[in-house]
Amino acid sequence: MGSGSGHRLGLGQGTALLVGAVLGPGVLALPHLAAAAAGPASIIAWAALLALSAPIALTFAALGADRPDAGGVATFAARAFGPRLATAAGLCFFAAVPVGVLAGALIGGDYVASAAGLGRFGTVGVALALLLAAFAANHGGLRTSGRIQLVLVALLAALLVAAVLAAGPHIRTAAFTPFAPHGPLGVVHAAGVLAFAFAGWEAASHLSADFADPRRLLPRATALTLAVVAVLYLSLAVAVTGVLGERAASSPVPLALLLEDGIGADAARPLTAGAALVLSFVAMNTYVAGGARLGAALARDGAFPAPLARGSAAGEVPRRSLALLAVLTAVLSAAVLWGGLGLDPLMRVTAACLATVTVIGMASATRLLPGRRRALAYAATFFAGAVTLSCGLYLAVPGALAASALLLRPRRRPSAPCEPVPPLVVADPTPCDALGDGAALR
Repeated sequence: MGSGSGHRLGLGQGTALLVGAVLGPGVLALPHLAAAAAGPASIIAWAALLALSAPIALTFAALGADRPDAGGVATFAARAFGPRLATAAGLCFFAAVPVGVLAGALIGGDYVASAAGLGRFGTVGVALALLLAAFAANHGGLRTSGRIQLVLVALLAALLVAAVLAAGPHIRTAAFTPFAPHGPLGVVHAAGVLAFAFAGWEAASHLSADFADPRRLLPRATALTLAVVAVLYLSLAVAVTGVLGERAASSPVPLALLLEDGIGADAARPLTAGAALVLSFVAMNTYVAGGARLGAALARDGAFPAPLARGSAAGEVPRRSLALLAVLTAVLSAAVLWGGLGLDPLMRVTAACLATVTVIGMASATRLLPGRRRALAYAATFFAGAVTLSCGLYLAVPGALAASALLLRPRRRPSAPCEPVPPLVVADPTPCDALGDGAALR
């Protein structure tokens, strides 16, 4: 064990990590990508995905509260469907972490370089610094990364609220016409890229065992997260569209333009750079934390090499799994930066992988959760499936990863039973009524 051994998450740090998973650097680039795909009608995609994410968040909260484990969705799938599907879910998430954190680092680098006039080399330098910071924070364990996250998320929320309030007087109704220049298909395409913005709940499932009291604190942290994310995403989407108009579709840094219109260019530059750094780091921090714990759990359960299992217990620091993620991220970064691959494919691959993991998690919940919570899981499975289909051809990546899982034969059976569990056998420690009053809303 390392210095972070034994540390458990409270409500504040847990909420900060969940917010970081969902409200990440995508908020910097996604308004531009969504506006380019659908115009002002992209707001419909934002609102629809927020509504669809609520039952998914509810279901993940119920699963994590009932069965806290570092394996997250892989553990749920193992108990519901067996080790093959569990390995597929694990591979999809683990592979998505290097791609997603690199995308987040590049988004942050783009914003900082744009604000400071640093050019392409500045973008790369800031991106690499963010990657090093995220892995270094997690090497210190959740005691370190959780406290850092709590402070940064509070600053981030305050900054985004200030940006929206400053831009409010500049919103023009004319900017919303034509409302849907690319028709309904444009909204579907916008939803495909916006899936990246809502693919965070499955990352948090890997941290469930690190909560001091998962059954009580995880649902509360989920409730706070959903409220924060809903307010910030919708208000920012409306402000970007109403203030920038067509510029929202043409500029890769819409938040920077929004701040410039609201408070002036000189004041906006440092705020934009600061927001980019914080948004990028908080999301990368959570995904690296979840991915490292998942890798250790997969090794514990026989899907990954046994030496990676060290640090898989709650409160421990899975440094070997973390090191593997760091190596994979470094190799991918070198390939992407050398080949000049754009940001959009990275974000869409990440969204496709994480959406696939979400579908597997929701399907597992239909077998593991009882009563009305199982009915909610069926609805969440349908919603997650609809979002996943919007990822289009990029689903070939998680498809290939899932196919490779069929070739992997676990060394031994996982320590938790893998046979499908009859839903009625599972206890219901968290009544659906408790979930309805906000206890399990992320």
